[in-house]
Amino acid sequence: MLIGKAGAAQTKIAAASPERIWVRGRDLTADLMGGTTFTDFVYLLATSRAPTDDQRFFLNLSLVALAEHGLTPSVQAARMTLAADPAALQGAVAAGVLGCGTVILGAADLCRALVDDVLARTGAAGSIDEAALEVVREYRAARRPIPGYGHPLHKPVDPRAERMIALARERRVAGRAVEAATALTKAVAEAWGKPLPMNVSMAIAATLVDVGVPPALIRALPILARTGGLIAHLIEEQETPIGFYLASKGEEAIDHSAAQGGSA
Repeated sequence: MLIGKAGAAQTKIAAASPERIWVRGRDLTADLMGGTTFTDFVYLLATSRAPTDDQRFFLNLSLVALAEHGLTPSVQAARMTLAADPAALQGAVAAGVLGCGTVILGAADLCRALVDDVLARTGAAGSIDEAALEVVREYRAARRPIPGYGHPLHKPVDPRAERMIALARERRVAGRAVEAATALTKAVAEAWGKPLPMNVSMAIAATLVDVGVPPALIRALPILARTGGLIAHLIEEQETPIGFYLASKGEEAIDHSAAQGGSA
């Protein structure tokens, strides 16, 4: 039984024969192996074309910026999964990836949509600053957190975001998206009555938009980046386990008295 509308029964990404593997029209062994970087290869897989120099630079920058951030919830989930089943490396990586959501790590696409909203309103609002303030006031009135601003640890600035924006300006690729992100920073401070730092998710979204990286790849990039960090933590977990220790400390930190018939 077919559910939903059928698409074209084809794929344009890759094909394999006994003698050869084709990827986006290129011979894997003759054209790509030894002749391309992993970042270039991912971009080719996703878009069917090679990245520009600036796209390559800022994709690499984003991957490095997001790969590691300590014992985050996704890392803890991965390490505890491996502790429970040391043979399931793939399951532990999957557990960590499943913990990458809109609150932690997955906000770049929301930031990209926010930037697009500001730029779409610029004509009617009159300027990027006015459009940004209009958008931010709507978030504030609805009591919604605004993607890309604020961080529980990095205050008053997120050093990763500062570095990315600085490099975009240094390489002279900072355009309308970076301008919108900067305007949003000022608007957020006005609407919230205090400065909230632009975080790395907004910096990634703005810089990648300005160099022309497609939205679907902006959304997926944080998952690819953090997979590298998860693998490092799982290698360390195999050598010096802390997964069960993390679990025990989490249990110790919670009040269980209500479960034992005590006061709630």
